[in-house]
Amino acid sequence: RSSDIPESLAFYESLGFVQALVGDTWSHPYAVITDGRMHLGLHGREIESPMLTWVRPDLAAHVAPLQALGVELTVERLGEDALHEVGFVDPSGQVITLLEARTFSPPAIAPTHATQLGYFEEFGLPTADLERSAAFWDALGFVAFDPVRAPFTKVVAAGRDLNVGLYDVDLRNPVLTFSDPAMPERIAALRAQGHRFVERLPRGMSPRENALLVAPEGTWLLLTTG
Repeated sequence: RSSDIPESLAFYESLGFVQALVGDTWSHPYAVITDGRMHLGLHGREIESPMLTWVRPDLAAHVAPLQALGVELTVERLGEDALHEVGFVDPSGQVITLLEARTFSPPAIAPTHATQLGYFEEFGLPTADLERSAAFWDALGFVAFDPVRAPFTKVVAAGRDLNVGLYDVDLRNPVLTFSDPAMPERIAALRAQGHRFVERLPRGMSPRENALLVAPEGTWLLLTTG
């Protein structure tokens, strides 16, 4: 959610993100920005944030298979007079939403397009139970790889259109993770531009090669050498 959507848009566009054309699905102010791989919705209303959202056509037909996996729905709007929507949470409490249809039109972006943040790797999700979280995402159809230990312990649950990084690290918030071998130079340039960063990184994360950039609406962007 964003209390000042124009401010957030200006921030992301200054970094090289592109604004998408949104529809009139929502009655509240709403915008979407993208780097071509990741799409971030900025909502001008109180919602759980950040929220992972996927589009699933014929959504009502997929409710029973989800419940068969043991998923407990926290939201179930399947009436004839509204956009179908269901919601649930993962073991760490991350809110997940499925919508019947997309609420924006992705802009045409060249494959070579790049932002100042580098390559978008994954949505990073801190979890206190790596094994349970990995099993949950694996059951949803993601491929949970073996844990890696550097730069910190994590499991990547790879999906068709998004990778979810399950992080065993002392992070208070989920993060959007970007990587580049030359990230120290990128971080220095962003600091010189006056952007705001989290002052204290999680234990074991080198401040020379990593940083947590803070967007105006509060989103944390993890910048790392990968």
